[in-house]
Amino acid sequence: MSLSPSLQFDTVIVGAGSAGCLLANRLSADPNHRVLLLEAGGEDDWFWIKIPVGYLYTIANSRTDWCFKTEPDPGLNQRSIHYARGRVIGGSSSINAMIYMRGQASDYARWVELTGDSTWDWSHSLATYKNLEDYFAGANDWHGDQGEMRVERPRVQWEILDAWREAAREQGIPKIEEFNRGDNEGCAYFQMTQKKGVRWSMADAYLHPIRHRKNLTIWTKAQALQLNIIKISLQTQNQHALQQGAWYGAKHEVSGLEVLHDRQKKTVEARDQVILAAGSIGSPQLMQVSGIGSHSHLQSIGVPTHIDLPGVGENLQDHLQIRTVYKVENCKTVNTLYKNWLTRFGMGLEYALRRTGPLTMPPSTLGAFTKSDPQQTSANIEWHVQPLSLPKFGEPLHPFNAITPSVCNLRPSSRGWIRARTPDIQMHPQIQCNYLSTADDLAVAVNSLRITRQIMASPALQKYAPNEVLPGKRLQSDRDLENAARDLGTTIFHPVSTCAMGKVNERGEAENPKTVLDSECRVRGVARLRVVDASAMPCITSGNTNAPVMLIAQTVANKILASR
Repeated sequence: MSLSPSLQFDTVIVGAGSAGCLLANRLSADPNHRVLLLEAGGEDDWFWIKIPVGYLYTIANSRTDWCFKTEPDPGLNQRSIHYARGRVIGGSSSINAMIYMRGQASDYARWVELTGDSTWDWSHSLATYKNLEDYFAGANDWHGDQGEMRVERPRVQWEILDAWREAAREQGIPKIEEFNRGDNEGCAYFQMTQKKGVRWSMADAYLHPIRHRKNLTIWTKAQALQLNIIKISLQTQNQHALQQGAWYGAKHEVSGLEVLHDRQKKTVEARDQVILAAGSIGSPQLMQVSGIGSHSHLQSIGVPTHIDLPGVGENLQDHLQIRTVYKVENCKTVNTLYKNWLTRFGMGLEYALRRTGPLTMPPSTLGAFTKSDPQQTSANIEWHVQPLSLPKFGEPLHPFNAITPSVCNLRPSSRGWIRARTPDIQMHPQIQCNYLSTADDLAVAVNSLRITRQIMASPALQKYAPNEVLPGKRLQSDRDLENAARDLGTTIFHPVSTCAMGKVNERGEAENPKTVLDSECRVRGVARLRVVDASAMPCITSGNTNAPVMLIAQTVANKILASR
């Protein structure tokens, strides 16, 4: 029985997040190419999504967040932590910190090394970034202004952050104009994906302006249940497009998928390809419940193996931040402003009238990069300095005046995994991050805490009488600080690499058996299936991961369009 034409498309994209929105935009530009975009969450029309400080309400809220939880982690003294991922149009770009961070040139040199593809080098990547941008100050050597992604500077100033920046300079971390120029060593205010004080998500940039296209169909509250995998036909196998890279010699292909939409199970056909853009958790889980993954794992959960691909869900990398808290005096912070109803009203009024002030603030406004020790080849630790403090996102601010200099290891060597618990994709998967599981990561954690203390003790900050609350001045030994890192460490929500790209030759053979994708994000051994999101990263970038996801989506979109 043939499917209804309404259920037949050329390309089906799973996930309307950072990658999915951009892909939908680019691949539907041809009016003859029918695109279906699936989003498990709802529309991004809640006002807290648009107000930058609204992240305090969108994270850990099932309306906009998948509300994942990690497994108890030995590296965090057996703590389980909240693992936010956007479940709404725009995906995590609708709830994230809005920080625009490309990473460093050395990150992309590593991508080239791991994939064997020079397309990913810094020079090519910089050109792509510039083409994507609508930079507030106009085009220059580092930025473009003809793209859709709005990039601006902060619209609020904090005396305590200016002082922290000067203190960092006193400790040898130079003041720089901006990050994103290939070498992030220094201290600067973050650039943000905002437009005139309003969050500018990937949906705002790439999806909403083209929703009117007749060949683009968008389903919200549509859960992809399972990929439909069939044995490849001889006719299909002989198509030129399927004789490339990871698809060469494939014995299976994806014909479409099963979707739960409007409380009905629907079978959707994809004539060209299916692209998974469901993120570092959602994409590997969907592959696993569909029979693509490690045979031993699939067997353990009762899923027949179609393609034994042991790297699916493995190689999880994330930035662990250590949230130090310091009480301060003689300055304003969000803690004190929010506590007083008059100043709270003033913040709201300023935002309503001018789109400036604390309500425009991302979780972190000021950043700094440096080396944790002289042996590092480039900056490997980063601070996100917040003029506020709270126990964790989703909880109330502390009642005292304080700042939070959070520091993270940019190049962790610890590796975790994502594994489906059952064949039912609606059951959240196991997420095991294995933070601080290597001696190198522990050493970086200890050194970063000591450098934080040096900055806080610098002359520029002493008029504010900084008093260390967390981890606490009594903790001085390496062992004490290691345990403090385990107690205080938490994610900044940068999971990547769970379906990592790697070297795949022209005959579809991978150098590393755990390689899931080739450098064009094609899945090994499964024709007409790609994964285009943060899970595709060969390794984690230095800093926030939203911009690199845009880069991946645009680069792969260019490859797809060039092959038509």
